[in-house]
Amino acid sequence: MLSNILSVIVMYRDCKVGTLSMGNRSCCQFEYDRNWLNEGFSLSPLHLPLKAGLFSASWQPFRGNFGIFEDSLPGGYGEYLLRKVLRREGIDYNSLTPVQRLSLVGSSGMGALCYMPESVIGGQPSHLSLDEMQALAIEVLSERTAEGADLLLAGSGNSGGVRPKCLYSDEEGHWLVKFRHIFDPVDIGQQEFQYNEMARRAGVVVPDFRLLEGKYFATRRFDIDEQGTRLHVATASALLNEPLTPPKMDYHSLLQLTGYLTQSTEAVEQQFRRMVFNHYIRNYDDHARNFSFICRDGKWALAPAYDLTNDQTLGEHATTVNFKGMPTDEDMITVGLNIKMSRQRCKQIIDEVKSATLL
Repeated sequence: MLSNILSVIVMYRDCKVGTLSMGNRSCCQFEYDRNWLNEGFSLSPLHLPLKAGLFSASWQPFRGNFGIFEDSLPGGYGEYLLRKVLRREGIDYNSLTPVQRLSLVGSSGMGALCYMPESVIGGQPSHLSLDEMQALAIEVLSERTAEGADLLLAGSGNSGGVRPKCLYSDEEGHWLVKFRHIFDPVDIGQQEFQYNEMARRAGVVVPDFRLLEGKYFATRRFDIDEQGTRLHVATASALLNEPLTPPKMDYHSLLQLTGYLTQSTEAVEQQFRRMVFNHYIRNYDDHARNFSFICRDGKWALAPAYDLTNDQTLGEHATTVNFKGMPTDEDMITVGLNIKMSRQRCKQIIDEVKSATLL
């Protein structure tokens, strides 16, 4: 029973990382396992450094949860489906504690972290075709039916984002497939494919990608390596404790985080390039959960770029540039200068991206 779950064991592959429990203020508490302290790494260097003792989360911004564990919870489409499935079971999602919600994720989330005990709810991954999953997603999102929400949830990997998704594996690896939302144009998959091609031309590092059946955009999962091993991945939202709503991260903070974690000039310049690219393709959905980092044995690296589309629904950038939602080239250069990039290098990257994004 979910109501009996007061704590979960956080696992990394087959190793116990620590225990996450509910404190007496409706906020989570976390403590690293003794063996993990000797052999493991910090899950979140800024907020959960690798040291003994009890960490207590604040109520804000994640309603009593730690950012790194909030990352494991579904957002957008995944949360929408989970709410539907729970409602059918007579459970109000809003009444659940962060620990109970993580128990629902169990071992089915993205990245390497798992949560035990695992509470299974809903159906098993289906063998529907991509066309059938697309049609079912439209039916559910249009509120024409709630039937099949459990099948869609089981196939989604508890992923975030607004658009419907499913996990897909073949002989070439593991993929995340995106479907059209009810408000998306019919060719949204082709559009995202083209923007990723443009990103590569602009020097932005993206995962392998392809177009399935000529219409479904699929991107290789970067939370699984070539051997099929799950990797620890954290978003900027998790690492900085930055909420999605209201969005308030600035690229100053994002580039500083990149330099601190990776200790790599190349990674900082790559993040700068992504900022410029998002500006010139008018991707205003550049919020804190759309930038990620990968940790391998305690060493952090910048994850490939993702969710690169022309999304102007917000009216301005979710992540500000020099604290402006509608920046100029000079604002972007100021961000670069503050991270000790040269003006010449900033202008060079801007010119390269501008040339690659001319339509």
